[in-house]
Amino acid sequence: MTSAATVTEGVDSPYALSHLDALESEAVHIFREVAGEFERPVILFSGGKDSIVMLHLALKAFAPAAVPFSLLHVDTGHNFPEVLAYRDRVVAEHGLRLHVASVQEYIDAGKLRERPDGVRNPLQTLPLTEAIQQHRFDAVFGGGRRDEEKARAKERVFSLRDEFSQWDPRRQRPELWQLYNGRHAPGEHVRVFPLSNWTELDVWQYIAREDIDLPGIYFAHEREVFKRSGMWLTAGEWGGPKGSESVETRLVRYRTVGDMSCTGAVDSDATTLDAVITEIAASRLTERGATRADDKMSEAAMEDRKREGYF
Repeated sequence: MTSAATVTEGVDSPYALSHLDALESEAVHIFREVAGEFERPVILFSGGKDSIVMLHLALKAFAPAAVPFSLLHVDTGHNFPEVLAYRDRVVAEHGLRLHVASVQEYIDAGKLRERPDGVRNPLQTLPLTEAIQQHRFDAVFGGGRRDEEKARAKERVFSLRDEFSQWDPRRQRPELWQLYNGRHAPGEHVRVFPLSNWTELDVWQYIAREDIDLPGIYFAHEREVFKRSGMWLTAGEWGGPKGSESVETRLVRYRTVGDMSCTGAVDSDATTLDAVITEIAASRLTERGATRADDKMSEAAMEDRKREGYF
């Protein structure tokens, strides 16, 4: 009696997915799941690398059709000009609809008060939550990843927010076998994180594989910076430098992009994707831990903001 032939699928098998293929497939599935479950989804798009990868995945998920979601950017007024120019170019190139919620407009209207330190990232919550309510968005895609920060490490892919956009870890649902529960009551919405299982290195390797264009600040360039709280911040009209802080011209790049008031540059000579990937692979600090002043306001700064409705 002859036994049935056994087919062994090794790493060279055409049926074997690479690590990046598996992550891409998962994210595409999440985009399509949201399109099927929700009525008014929106993608948070700042022009940073994670939101750029997220938009690239959305374009793939629905090609050759158009992406069935609009974009939302919460503009602090202190964003890097290079990133805003990139954002506008991408929106025009793909014929997308962009909603902009302006922190400056809220300050001018007296709804928000400027912080003494000039940092505006914590002020994004009110414009974000009111934009969600105004446009009745029921699913909001974000580029958060679990490797970034401890509060994001316990976030679900489908993260339920109440009628005030607040996050309660105790109300989050299990997500066994990649089954996502999008049910929500009227007034509630779900934050969706397609890149939850990606790492910073995964993101950069995927950018290299897909040849995705990025704003120039992600690569080494000469910039006028000053040191504050151990970080190199960009000099600008937002309020730096002050007192004894002095401006230097250094060769730097940015690992993450918030706004100029709270995002630190890192010394780097990495001018290519391969050089950046090599640099990230050798790093022992997370991108937010090394470069974000807004995460250092307290031990639970990110979790406190998420409970209030932050990204």
